[in-house]
Amino acid sequence: MTRNVVEVRHNAAESRFEATVEGWLCIAAYTLVDGVMRIHHTEVPSAVSHRGIAAQIVRTAFDYAEAHGLRVEPRCSYVRNYMRRHPETLRLLPADSTIRH
Repeated sequence: MTRNVVEVRHNAAESRFEATVEGWLCIAAYTLVDGVMRIHHTEVPSAVSHRGIAAQIVRTAFDYAEAHGLRVEPRCSYVRNYMRRHPETLRLLPADSTIRH
């Protein structure tokens, strides 16, 4: 299993963070509502899965949110589980979030 650092881009026009790995597009898509980045879909094709690509994309999205004063609402299971595995990210949740652990 290879875990290389991938180049993650913020594609604001498409409302997603993305990386192209071996020709495959990998994404974390979001909507932005009232200062909250709602990440609703992550996708890494099976041909390049299990390399930590989704984690790198989500981490970049969180870094962007924090740098821009946004909160993060995980709307997909991958992002919810990521936040549970990385409790330091829980500070980015909206105040009314029910997700804590």
